Amino acid sequence: MDKFQELFAQYPFALNDDQVKAATAEILAQHYAENNNREVWMQCLNQIDLTTLNGEDTVAKVEHMAHQVTHFEANFPGVKNVAAMCVYPALAETARKNLPAGINVACVSGGFPASQTFLEVKVAETALAIHAGADEIDIVISIGKFLEERYQEVFDEISELKAVCGERHLKVILETGALGSAQNIWKASILAMAAGADFIKTSTGKIKVNATPEATYIMCSAIKAWQEKTGQKVGYKPAGGVSTTEEAVQHYTLVKEILGKEWLNNHSFRFGASRLANNLLTSIVGTETKYF
Repeated sequence: MDKFQELFAQYPFALNDDQVKAATAEILAQHYAENNNREVWMQCLNQIDLTTLNGEDTVAKVEHMAHQVTHFEANFPGVKNVAAMCVYPALAETARKNLPAGINVACVSGGFPASQTFLEVKVAETALAIHAGADEIDIVISIGKFLEERYQEVFDEISELKAVCGERHLKVILETGALGSAQNIWKASILAMAAGADFIKTSTGKIKVNATPEATYIMCSAIKAWQEKTGQKVGYKPAGGVSTTEEAVQHYTLVKEILGKEWLNNHSFRFGASRLANNLLTSIVGTETKYF
């Protein structure tokens, strides 16, 4: 048995896809309603990585978004700001120059979104993003290598990119919609955490299937198993397709019930989102709001 089979054997996951769906639905049926309130909506807003990851992104667009973040609390007294802005590496410097202290710059890197480039390019891009002002780095696992069970290569890439990040948080995107099964999502979660991920993240938002409640159930269960065995607390980030208040509360409810209240803050739990911020604001304010 190689070391990765040994690793996975230490963290068994017995549920199949149908059982995961049923377990997820049961938690939401029992606890969603108690979390669907203004206090939770405000907490979810404070956990957002406000994201723009489009080919047509411009300096002006990122400056405008940063301006809105900077003046947010003056426009919405008593409502906490987003946690970070997430941008492409070429716009990290623009974001950093225009954001106030306390709002992080999260930067995708490592050949995002497909991760289909050379490791040397991934390392260089990550280092340059950090030099440009990124406080956090979001990378995608090499999905093809993972599906071919080339676990050592996937592990080594994550480990090397974490070494480049140093004390900065590394969020590892599993692209759960491409992994095909609950078992693969579980294995990818364990592998990423073993390689040094500070957060594990569902999706890029660039494929058809992105963050689902079922992926949240599996990944949070993996985080819990990892924390119980190692004592290490790993963060969680659903991203891609989380756009409505209802969807945010669903993920919040699952995190709360599986991982506990100590994860319900923006140091341990983020949403990768663009439309979600305005939808949460609409729920909080009570009238349609398109601030961001």
